[in-house]
Amino acid sequence: MATFDDITVDISVVLGRSEMPIHQLLRMGRGGVIELNAEENDDVEILANKKLVAKGQVMVLGDKVGVRITEVINKKSVTTPAEA
Repeated sequence: MATFDDITVDISVVLGRSEMPIHQLLRMGRGGVIELNAEENDDVEILANKKLVAKGQVMVLGDKVGVRITEVINKKSVTTPAEA
C-alpha cells in the first residue's frame, strides 16, 4: 500500500447543475442563490479526477457534511460529466 501514498486524487461531489447567462452570474452578489436541477432526495454524483465513479446521498454527521456511497459505477461505463 505504500506505493499509493503519493498518489493524489481530486474528489468532487456534484449536488446538481444549472445553466445561466454569464451576465446573470456576474450580477449575483453575496447570498445569491443558484437554483439547481436536483430534488432534495436525489443522489449526488461523485467524481474522481473529473470522472464519474459513484453516486451517493448527502448526510449530516454532527457539524460536518458527508456523502454515503450508494452505487459504484461500473468501470466500463465511467464517463466525464459532459459525456453523461
